[in-house]
Amino acid sequence: MPNREFYEVDVPIHDTANPALRGLHVFTGEADSPTTAMRRAHEVYDAALAAQQAGLEVPGRQPDSWGAAGLRPGWEMEWTAAKAGPWKSPYSWTTRSDFAL
Repeated sequence: MPNREFYEVDVPIHDTANPALRGLHVFTGEADSPTTAMRRAHEVYDAALAAQQAGLEVPGRQPDSWGAAGLRPGWEMEWTAAKAGPWKSPYSWTTRSDFAL
């Protein structure tokens, strides 16, 4: 079985009513490669969007930690510009040196 680690998928988004409003939707979860991470992020997004459009509760986090929360109606995902890679905590002591205690 391939080694699984925690991945992050960053998907640029924009407001369809005002394309100048832009953002980033971040998905995280376990995967064995960036390709698998991208696939899982898209799957949980599709499931969440379908539930939201049907007036149902958005599915929660899956056993492999993937989930889609905070969907914004009227915002479009730019999947062709999405990037996937190992997740790095922005609060990690090994990656940040600007914390003051």
